[in-house]
Amino acid sequence: MTTSFGTATSTVISNDPKIRLQSFTGLKSSHSLALTRNLRVFPVPFSSPSVIRAVSTPVKPDTTAEPKRSKVEIFKEQSNFIRYPLNEEILTDTPNINEAATQLIKFHGSYQQYNRDERGTRSYSFMLRTKNVGGKVPNRLYLTMDDLADQFGIGTLRLTTRQTFQLHGVLKKNLKTVMSTIIKNMGSTLGACGDLNRNVLAPAAPVTTKEYLFAQQTADNIAALLTPQSGFYYDVWVDGEKFMTSEPPEVVEARNDNSHGTNFPDSPEPIYGTQFLPRKFKIAVTVAGDNSVDILTNDIGVVVVSDVNGEPQGFNIYVGGGMGRTHRMETTFPRLAEPIGYVPKEDILYAVKAIVATQRDHGRRDDRKYSRMKYLISSWGIEKFRSVVEEYYGKKFEPFRELPEWEFKSYLGWHEQGDGSLYCGLHVDNGRVGGKMKKTLREVIEKYNLDVRITPNQNIILCDIRSSWRRPITTALAQAGLLHPRYVDPLNQTAMACPAFPLCPLAITEAERGIPDILKRVRAVFEKVGLKYNESVVIRVTGCPNGCARPYMAELGLVGDGPNSYQIWLGGRPNQTQLARSFMNKVKIQDLEKVFEPLFYYWKRKRQPKESFGDFTTRMGFEKLQELVDKWEGPVQTPARYNLKLFADKETYEAVDELAKLQNKSAHQLAMEVIRNFVAAQQNGKSE
Repeated sequence: MTTSFGTATSTVISNDPKIRLQSFTGLKSSHSLALTRNLRVFPVPFSSPSVIRAVSTPVKPDTTAEPKRSKVEIFKEQSNFIRYPLNEEILTDTPNINEAATQLIKFHGSYQQYNRDERGTRSYSFMLRTKNVGGKVPNRLYLTMDDLADQFGIGTLRLTTRQTFQLHGVLKKNLKTVMSTIIKNMGSTLGACGDLNRNVLAPAAPVTTKEYLFAQQTADNIAALLTPQSGFYYDVWVDGEKFMTSEPPEVVEARNDNSHGTNFPDSPEPIYGTQFLPRKFKIAVTVAGDNSVDILTNDIGVVVVSDVNGEPQGFNIYVGGGMGRTHRMETTFPRLAEPIGYVPKEDILYAVKAIVATQRDHGRRDDRKYSRMKYLISSWGIEKFRSVVEEYYGKKFEPFRELPEWEFKSYLGWHEQGDGSLYCGLHVDNGRVGGKMKKTLREVIEKYNLDVRITPNQNIILCDIRSSWRRPITTALAQAGLLHPRYVDPLNQTAMACPAFPLCPLAITEAERGIPDILKRVRAVFEKVGLKYNESVVIRVTGCPNGCARPYMAELGLVGDGPNSYQIWLGGRPNQTQLARSFMNKVKIQDLEKVFEPLFYYWKRKRQPKESFGDFTTRMGFEKLQELVDKWEGPVQTPARYNLKLFADKETYEAVDELAKLQNKSAHQLAMEVIRNFVAAQQNGKSE
C-alpha cells in the first residue's frame, strides 16, 4: 500500500491487499494542506501565497467538518491503489463482483453489465474497452481482438467514438484470460474507463505530413504522461509480470517534475495520488482545421499550430468541454470547451499536467454529477481557472493563435498516405463489426498484414496498402457490404449511436438497434418533402442523456428520455462547432415523422443558400419551429413527374435486395444510389 502524506518523505508499500488506507490524503500535491479523516494537519513544505485544496469548489475557509465525499471516493481510498477488493472478487465463483469492485474495475477498462432483454435472474457479463491512442491498432492486436470476440465475447467487435474497441459479453471466469491475452498482444485496457485520463484522440488518417505526425506523437506523449504508474493493472491481470515499454525522455522528465507542486512526493502515483481524478477526463489532439475528433467536446483540446512552412511551433489549448447531463436537472449540461491560451511545443506536457492537477485538486468529489472539469470552469469562470492553472504551470499562457475554420473529416474512401502507400477508410454502421463484414475484414487484414486505425466516428481505416493491392481489396470488401463511400447513404456516413440496449445499464431506450430504422424513416421523409439524395444532416442517437455518441453536437440529436421515447435536440453544425439545444421532450418513436416532416419541409423551402439544417433551425428559432410542427398537416402534394420501374425481373430485384440489406437499405434505395452515381460519373466524363 502506498500513500502520500503531505510532506512525507517516505512511502509504505504493503503486499497485503486487505490493508486499507485510513486517511483521506490522496488529493494533496506537495504544496497543499492535507486534510485527513482525523483532521490532522501536516506542515506545508514551503511558504506559498495560496493554498490549493481538492474537495469542493469554490474554496471555502478552514472548517472542522470533514468534507463530504461520494462513495466512489471512499472505494478508491481503501483500494490500495485500485487493487482491493477487485483482486479477490475476480477469483470467486459468483458470476458478478461486489459494488466496490464494480467501481474499481472501470479503472482497468471494464464495466459489469447484464442482459436487460432477459427477465428473471440476471445474466452478468463484462464489457472490455481497449485503449488505442489516436485509434492506432497494430495488425497483431486486431487479429487478437477478432479471435477474442468469437471465443469469449458475443461474436462482434464494436468501434467506439473514442477510437477504441469494445468487447461485449465476457464472463467473469474468462476475464483474466482475455485481459492477459490483450496485454500480451500489444494491447491494453488500462484507463479506458474510470476516474483518470481516458483514450487520447487524434486524427486517424495515417498521413505523413509533419503536422499530422506531430499531432499523433503529441497524443502518444500525453497518454504516456497520464498513464497510471503504480502497477495495479499488471498486478491484477498478469500477476505483476512486467512488460517493457519505452517512453521518450521528455515524458519521464515532465512526469517527475514537481517544481510547481503538481506531484505527490514519493507516491507510486505521482500525478494521481490515492484518489485519482474526481471523474473521467478526456483529451483530444488535432491539427488546425481538422475536426475529425470533436475537439470542443473534450476536457482538454490540443491543436497543433504550425508556421507557413507546415513546421509545428506550439499548441492552442481548449478546456472545459463535456457532453454528459441528467434529465430534468438544469444544473447539469453539455458544454463546449473554450480557449485558455497558447503554449510553445516544448511546454505542452507541463501545461496539460497543470490543467489535470487543477481539476484533481479543485474538482468536486462530493457529487459525481458535478465532478467533470466543465462544472469547475463554469463555476469559476475561465479567468480564475487560467490563473490557478498558471500556478501549477509556472508560466503565463500566451494569447490564442488564430485558427482556420474547422472542418469535419471522415477519411472514408481511398487516399494517399504521402509515403507511397494508400489507406482506405471504411464506413461501419454504428461501429458494429460482425457477421460477413467481420470475417472479410479479418481475411483482408491478415492476408495483407495491415495495421488499422479506428476513427472517432466509429469507422475503420486500413493502412499501408500497396497500389497493386487496391483492386483485390476493393472487390473483397464490396462483397461483404463494405462499399466505397459514394455508395453509402450520406445520412449513414455521419450518423452515430451508442450501444444502449440490451447491455448498457444506463439505457432508457434504444439507440444502436433503433438507428437503422430511424435513418430509413428520415430518408423516406427526405424523399417525401423533395430533398435531394446528396443532402444530409448529422444525426446522433443515444439511449440516455450521458452523451456517449455526442448527440448534443448533432444537427438532429435524439436522446432517450423514456421507453420508446426521445428528447429532440436541434442546432448543431456539420463541422461540430456549435451545441444543439433541447427542442422537444417525450416524442414517441412512432411519432417522429410528425416532427421530422415539417422541419425538413421548411428547411428545403426557407433555407438560405448553402445553409445547413442545424444553422437553419438556429436562425428560425425554436418558437417558430414549434409553431410549424404544431400546425403541420403534411406537404403539398404535386403529381409525380416520372414513373420509373427499376427492376425488370425478380432475380435482379432479389440480388440487389440482398446487397441492400447488408447496408440497412431497401433495394429501391440502393438501385437509385447506383443510378445517380453512374449518371454523375458520366457527366464528369469518367466511367465508374
